[in-house]
Amino acid sequence: MTTLQSVPALGTHPASGSLPSRAETREQLSKAAYDLLVIGGGILGISTAWHAAQSGLRVALVDAGDFAGATSSASSKLLHGGLRYLQTGAVKLVAENHFERRAVSRQVAPHLANPLTFYLPVYKGGPHGAAKLGAGVFAYSALSAFGDGVGHVISPAKAQRDVPELRTDNLKAVAVYGDDQMNDARMALMTVRAAVEAGAVVLNHAAVTGLRFTKGRVTGADLEDRLDGTEFGVNARLVLNATGPWVDHLRRMENPDAAPSIRLSKGAHLVLKRTRPWKAALATPIDKYRITFALPWEDMLLLGTTDEVYEGDPADVAVNEKDTAQILDEAAFSIRDQQLSRDLITYSFAGLRVLPGGPGDTSKAKRETVVTEGRGGMLSVAGGKWTTFRHIGRTVMNKLAALPGHPLAEDMEPISHLPKKLPLPGIANPNAVAHRLLIDGGTPGPRMSADTARHLATHYGSLSFDIARMANENPALAERIHPDAPEIWAQVAYARDHEWAETADDVLRRRTTLTIRGLATDEIRAGVESMLGDRD
Repeated sequence: MTTLQSVPALGTHPASGSLPSRAETREQLSKAAYDLLVIGGGILGISTAWHAAQSGLRVALVDAGDFAGATSSASSKLLHGGLRYLQTGAVKLVAENHFERRAVSRQVAPHLANPLTFYLPVYKGGPHGAAKLGAGVFAYSALSAFGDGVGHVISPAKAQRDVPELRTDNLKAVAVYGDDQMNDARMALMTVRAAVEAGAVVLNHAAVTGLRFTKGRVTGADLEDRLDGTEFGVNARLVLNATGPWVDHLRRMENPDAAPSIRLSKGAHLVLKRTRPWKAALATPIDKYRITFALPWEDMLLLGTTDEVYEGDPADVAVNEKDTAQILDEAAFSIRDQQLSRDLITYSFAGLRVLPGGPGDTSKAKRETVVTEGRGGMLSVAGGKWTTFRHIGRTVMNKLAALPGHPLAEDMEPISHLPKKLPLPGIANPNAVAHRLLIDGGTPGPRMSADTARHLATHYGSLSFDIARMANENPALAERIHPDAPEIWAQVAYARDHEWAETADDVLRRRTTLTIRGLATDEIRAGVESMLGDRD
């Protein structure tokens, strides 16, 4: 393993096109007048900023933490139509979800999404029979225009060849369907990059300390840079509150009497080392409405999720012993014990679903987007799901265009005039990128290993070549960060110079996979922090 001492002069020659400094960005935010200030750097706020910038608006985006630092990087990592929604008769919703899923995985970000086959095991005494699930997966694939094949039923023996740890006791049949998977943090970062390329100005680790008012209208926000304590402000004609679980906190800054608009549901996940390779995912029915997932992801196994009301501070959400026991117990319905040993757990994480306020079981609540306007004219948007992040951005833009008095409409290009499937930066065939990295990797620098080439191709697309050039120019940057992970030190320098990484967690948890693999050692963390501090 390379330590930082063997990586010379990392910060003295940043790659061309490096980001402006935080001080420069703060000054730009303070001096310019923006049409739209988006508060909240989860995927909902990011998507809105991207679409608003495409529409020609002057857009600023800030977040108190890192981009996708909370729930947007704590999802089940799926782009999916929502098989369970068929049970409630939401056929139109599933078809719309499939359309968005296919658009993202085929045209918008094929370098960041990959198809994944799902197996739905049907056990004796289970909540659903084989005929019902067989019909369900056929209908599900039909709503996707059979773009992922035809949903069908296979034998337990065939399924176990692809999922070696599948529990076959009392297993009657296995239904098969297709969806897509992603690394949510990487998808969010690429969308931030797309927003910036479209003209947005962004800053993470900048917390709102108060809202600015002009004649009773919200016209900006006061902020504090959480890294050095600098105070500054942003003026805007319209402010969008996209703070997710904190949406009501910001609404009360606008109006102390604002009634709660949302409720929260916690979803916990576990990441485990795999005992053997998996070629498909498991989606196991727990009861009539709930499914537990076992997903091969980033060379690991991702288990989850839970769904229960959460009433604490959103900043404190975490996986507890009850969550861990529930996830392992539910996984045991369809997975053999040897794969569920607690010794295999490398990481756990929890996120908060933002649901419309009201009574009822959170597991049955609609994952819909709610847009409200406050007393001071601030728009608040909450809810939705990852799969439809582009649709949510368009929805908010249509709301902006239709505001009373049309304050922004005259400066906006209508959303209907924008490209329907504008790709995210780095779009490329990841197989072709990986091949090129392997072919070109030996000159002039050290040869790149196959797993590193594949990792770069599926997390950066064609931007991988920028990282490869950095590694070629400085061989120390071509060294692995940890021998058991595909990442190289050039990715840390790239995250610093091009991806707004400010803290070790920004790099280890969201721009690489070191944390989820359980490999973010103290030595590696110190090396990353040293590299992040080594800026011009």
